[in-house]
Amino acid sequence: MVSLGGAAFAIGGGLLVRNAWPAGGGPLSLWLTWLGLTSAAVYAFARGRPAGLLRFRPIDLIYATGLGVGLRLVQGVVSGANSKTFPIPFSPARGEFLPWLWGEFIPAGVGGPVVEEMFFRAVVLVVIFQALRRSLGSLSAGATALLFSAGTFVLLHCAFAPVSLDEGLMLFVLGSTSAALVLLTGRIWGAVCLHIVYNVIFLLISMAGALSA
Repeated sequence: MVSLGGAAFAIGGGLLVRNAWPAGGGPLSLWLTWLGLTSAAVYAFARGRPAGLLRFRPIDLIYATGLGVGLRLVQGVVSGANSKTFPIPFSPARGEFLPWLWGEFIPAGVGGPVVEEMFFRAVVLVVIFQALRRSLGSLSAGATALLFSAGTFVLLHCAFAPVSLDEGLMLFVLGSTSAALVLLTGRIWGAVCLHIVYNVIFLLISMAGALSA
């Protein structure tokens, strides 16, 4: 619980920077929040973790790829992507590719998924499941932990940026699927890879839109 309190403090600090500084605090608010989530995960792991949680197996990558592609297809249907133009996040002609690569693609494609899954699924999900398992049973404890970790995952995104109804729905579905993977396999890396695949697909679509513009 100490780790969850520390993470909440860091998220509050990130929001404070975002609201108080010009231009939303730039990347400082994001890095401050990530630092808090990472510190909470490290502290929780140092205190103890379920056996095998950090173990990786090749099947995790297969689960992640299939589910990530499937969820992104669902997201496209829900958001009506077929009737929209390609997103264009940068202009190759103005030399904006490398800043976009380092400032958005790598943080959103790799950094964010790793930090968020380590906190929301390896800490929040596990802490709640373990706390409730004896009193509620594994099924009810797992369902409660899944809903809470997915719900707080959505709330974090809503706190830092406007989120539409379909975006919030897909964030919840992504968080729930990641949580289910952890509960069913007992390992975190399937959830991490799923989140990476889901984010990277959109970023690659954005890149294609910019290069074809």
